[in-house]
Amino acid sequence: MSQILTTRQAEELHKSMLAYLSSINASRSSTIVREELQIGEGFDNATCKKYEGLLEKKWTGIARLQKKILDLESKVSSLQAELDSTTPATRSRLNQDPTNWLPRQPTHAFESHRGGITCVAFHPVFTSLASGSEDCTIKIWDWELGELERTLKGHIRPVTGLDFGGQKGQTLLASCSSDLTIKLWDPGKDYANIRTLAGHDHSVSSVRFLTPTGNLLVSASRDASIRIWDVSTGYCVKAISTQGSWIRDVSPSFDGKWLVSGGRDQAATVWEVSSAEPKAALLGHENYIECCVFAPPASYEHLATLAGLKKPPPATSSSEFIATGGRDKTIKLWDSRGSLIKTLIGHDNWVRGLLFHPGGKYLISVADDKTIRCWDLSQEGRLVKTIENAHGHFVSCIRWAPSAMSDAATEASETPNGAPKKDSAKPGFRCVIATGSADACVRVFT
Repeated sequence: MSQILTTRQAEELHKSMLAYLSSINASRSSTIVREELQIGEGFDNATCKKYEGLLEKKWTGIARLQKKILDLESKVSSLQAELDSTTPATRSRLNQDPTNWLPRQPTHAFESHRGGITCVAFHPVFTSLASGSEDCTIKIWDWELGELERTLKGHIRPVTGLDFGGQKGQTLLASCSSDLTIKLWDPGKDYANIRTLAGHDHSVSSVRFLTPTGNLLVSASRDASIRIWDVSTGYCVKAISTQGSWIRDVSPSFDGKWLVSGGRDQAATVWEVSSAEPKAALLGHENYIECCVFAPPASYEHLATLAGLKKPPPATSSSEFIATGGRDKTIKLWDSRGSLIKTLIGHDNWVRGLLFHPGGKYLISVADDKTIRCWDLSQEGRLVKTIENAHGHFVSCIRWAPSAMSDAATEASETPNGAPKKDSAKPGFRCVIATGSADACVRVFT
């Protein structure tokens, strides 16, 4: 038999075996092994204690490694199948063109929260990612380095929403919670809690800056109201009563002129911010709406074709198309008048998060079926990619990293939702997505 172990490795193994036999009181076997392996009197009780338990640790370590190897082999097989299904020309185009980028396997998995993740948000300039959790904390991560930077404590109930925004050089992090409050944190002051906004009468479900570079903040609540706040003063400048039920989500258009909200009444509503009046009702879901979002101008070309329009609306118009997802397991695409364009069916559980690809071609969704699904709007909303078991539990939220900007204020206003300029040589957005899950883990896909 060939010698696989080095002399030192063999000596360590023999001593570990002898220590294991001694620990289980197998004295006869221990004596025989000592004699046959010629282990001298130098192997006393103190030395035996040193090696005790080493064999079991090595053994269980092998089992863990075998499981990791099997998981990696499965991922490699899945990626290879995906690669084999594309032509060389397509592969080359995908590698070079960010507008066709779709998430694959996560590059980072952040685990520090003690409760399910409810929301995530990217800093508009730096490589910081905030995550909110049912454990009542907010954690700030460096998504590029894969490191935890700090933990923010202040809310006394689960954190339900997060968003970065504010004027150039004065970026703030806004958070909302089931404790009925909204808190503002200043990244420039080590994320100090600089203001708490109170006014809602029930859990605050969602919070978003009206524009990435403005001072106005919109929130939605279980008290059936939408409120708009001035973050520089902390005052509520407008309150919209929906006369309905729990509003689960609210999302602004890229220019802050429109809002879309949805919730337990199974309907989504488009609101004009200036008048606080509803302009369209989107009726069609058969259960609660969990998420809603306006389509960016980059998607107008494909959605106009789906809607049967001869030409897409102008890119300056900010509320032409909307996507909603709900507990009826469907995603619905609408025009601004409330007409249903398309229903996307594929998820096996509640749809919890939606985002449009900045390139305009895809809609990406997450759901309680633990998957991320990618829908090709240029192919009538066909499901073109599914990442199974993206998390170990319900996937609750998804966000796209904003454009890498040297002048955050200028570029954000010129490229809404990260949509590329028509005359630019290459898209001005980063291919980075973050998801959060009830498994208390945040994953980053790059």
